Amino acid sequence: MEVTETWYLVLSALLFSIGLVGLLVRRNPLIMFMCVELMLNSVNISFVAFSGALDDIAGRTAVFFVLVVAAAEVVVGLSLVVALMRRRPTLTADDLTALKG
Repeated sequence: MEVTETWYLVLSALLFSIGLVGLLVRRNPLIMFMCVELMLNSVNISFVAFSGALDDIAGRTAVFFVLVVAAAEVVVGLSLVVALMRRRPTLTADDLTALKG
């Protein structure tokens, strides 16, 4: 059985769906943050699959930039979420609207 681009796209769609459902259903900011990261990585899989199918480097270049942005997001976002979760362990996404100030 040969693994084609279709398998990668199905995997990407499945991971994106799991991340989207987790983002919409869960109210814990840390879980929501992980779901967004899962969605970003699923898009990276589809970029690489299309890049391999079209024999073009542009998809792999886009993946590089998405990974750089995701790394910066993890550094800033995760530190904020963890700091907030330490202050209030029962924090939900609805409580974050109070930070608008």
